[in-house]
Amino acid sequence: MLLVPTHLAPSTIHGFGVFAVAPIADGTAVWRFAKGLDMEFISDIVETLPTHVRAFFSRYGYLDRNMRRIILCFDDARFVNHSGEPNVGTDYTQDPYGLDVALRDIAAGEEITMNYEGFEASAGMGL
Repeated sequence: MLLVPTHLAPSTIHGFGVFAVAPIADGTAVWRFAKGLDMEFISDIVETLPTHVRAFFSRYGYLDRNMRRIILCFDDARFVNHSGEPNVGTDYTQDPYGLDVALRDIAAGEEITMNYEGFEASAGMGL
């Protein structure tokens, strides 16, 4: 669940992106898995699903490198785009699902980005 105010808007990186509504200070928690809202699935479920549902999981979900489960965010966090120079990163020392924190100050109106390789076991491979 996103822990800071954001909005969805067109991105210069890809399609839509998540943008900060207000400034976010370095070290601020930006996202945390929220049981009952965000969803997790065993990875074996993908092979049992119809093709169009597999495509949805591949586009909006990810295989978490620590939990080894597919995670689907219930909110706009699923639109956070990849960057080789991200402003948010995952800290597994604070939460087994990962606590995503600002790596530097993020300005209001700035797109929130992450390096998918920091949390996704399936980065670049699909599910």
